[in-house]
Amino acid sequence: MIDPTLPAWLIYCRPGFERDCIEETQAKVIEADENSGFLVLQGKAKLTYKQLTFVRQLLTFHSEVADLPERDRLSPLLAAIPDVPEKFSALYLEVPDTNDGKTLSGFTKRFQPLLEEALRETARLVDDPSLPRLHIFFPNEQRAFIATSNPDNSNSALNGIQRVSMVNDAPSRSYLKLAEAFEVFLDKKEQALWLKPHMTAVDLGAAPGGWTWQLVQRGLNVTAVDNGPLKGAAATHPNIKHLRQDGFKFRPPKTVDWMVCDMVEQPQRVATLVTEWFIGGHTMHAIFNLKLPMKKRVEALQVALGSIRTALNAKGVRYRLETKQLYHDREEVTVFLTRAKK
Repeated sequence: MIDPTLPAWLIYCRPGFERDCIEETQAKVIEADENSGFLVLQGKAKLTYKQLTFVRQLLTFHSEVADLPERDRLSPLLAAIPDVPEKFSALYLEVPDTNDGKTLSGFTKRFQPLLEEALRETARLVDDPSLPRLHIFFPNEQRAFIATSNPDNSNSALNGIQRVSMVNDAPSRSYLKLAEAFEVFLDKKEQALWLKPHMTAVDLGAAPGGWTWQLVQRGLNVTAVDNGPLKGAAATHPNIKHLRQDGFKFRPPKTVDWMVCDMVEQPQRVATLVTEWFIGGHTMHAIFNLKLPMKKRVEALQVALGSIRTALNAKGVRYRLETKQLYHDREEVTVFLTRAKK
């Protein structure tokens, strides 16, 4: 049962990672079915979205509407919307990221305009992006959770999923992973400053070239390091230099703007590699994946990130480190590391 005197949270995650969300939030479980893709938690007065790796979306839970009627869902949902916050900047109708959840997407698309109209008529839905967002989450056809999000402490995307588009000539679908990472970790101003045409990048473990292709599409000159072959247009693109070398041994002759790495290796080995690149002054920014074990994923992640922090702190390197399990990640998480201004 939810204690009305304590804050409650509605969290979305990749199905199968519910326990990891519980472990990293250290909150009391109200509802957390395995492979459901969502959790209701309580017991933590404050959670910070950017500090949570496995949490796809972080919402303040207000109430549940159970036994929704088939004919009139609008009335009970409107009645359940809290008086505070008084106004909202957006309305999100959301479902779990599961096969069963996807069957509800047609209903939410049809229902959205009706609910939006009712909220605008009462002046509760207004065009002010600084206001909280209203989320109505449907675990199934009979239940709805009423929740809100703080724009400064949540994911702005519907269902907490940052959608990106595939291009026809990309060598692999990993192209989408780096595209999503740029959208998640960098705001528009940072993208404009840090991803300028003719900047330089190194892609370690580049084959078949998905991440390299994402960088080239943004105008960067890329050194792709891998003993394996690049595929498709990446094999002959003039802005890609392919070196058949070991990604763990390669170092650039001068500092590059970006180092990216999606090698299938032990997370600690990749963490050590990235640390060496930063301490050695080989790159300004990095995005890399850490492949996690099936068990004790949170512990393995904490050890790997802790080693990076310890080493950089010891050398007096100022940095910004962020980690998220992206929509296009599987048994892995993506990490962004950049040098901070002194």
